[in-house]
Amino acid sequence: MAVALTGAAGYVGRVQFERHQTDVAAQQAVAAAVKYAVALTNFDSQAMDRNIAVIRDGATGEFKQRYDKSHGLLRTVLLDHQANAQGQVVESVVKSASTNRVEVELFVEQLVSNIEAPDSVVDFSSINMTMERVDGRWLASKVQLR
Repeated sequence: MAVALTGAAGYVGRVQFERHQTDVAAQQAVAAAVKYAVALTNFDSQAMDRNIAVIRDGATGEFKQRYDKSHGLLRTVLLDHQANAQGQVVESVVKSASTNRVEVELFVEQLVSNIEAPDSVVDFSSINMTMERVDGRWLASKVQLR
């Protein structure tokens, strides 16, 4: 009986430790995802190269490959239209989490202006972001605007 209780206590302790590790990972990933969503939704046509460098630095995997292929065209369009935006995350929700991968839904409010619409327009969107731990850093591997 004592052996069974000791084994059960060990199992419960292990499960609680793993849950704690996952919770800590989720908190870290959400903080990184919020920071990254702000980088994605804030841009200034006068500082486009800096914006692109920050976005590339926070990306990995599928998203980094897609962004590397498309950022040149995106840069041109944003510069041609003198686009500017200020975004902020108003809410975030963890959809799934493990110690090395966390999926987050972020709700963003963004003020957008450009040469055709110089008065800022408010836009609301959600971003589904998968964060992966790479060499101790949380990086975005998938980003889907909704």
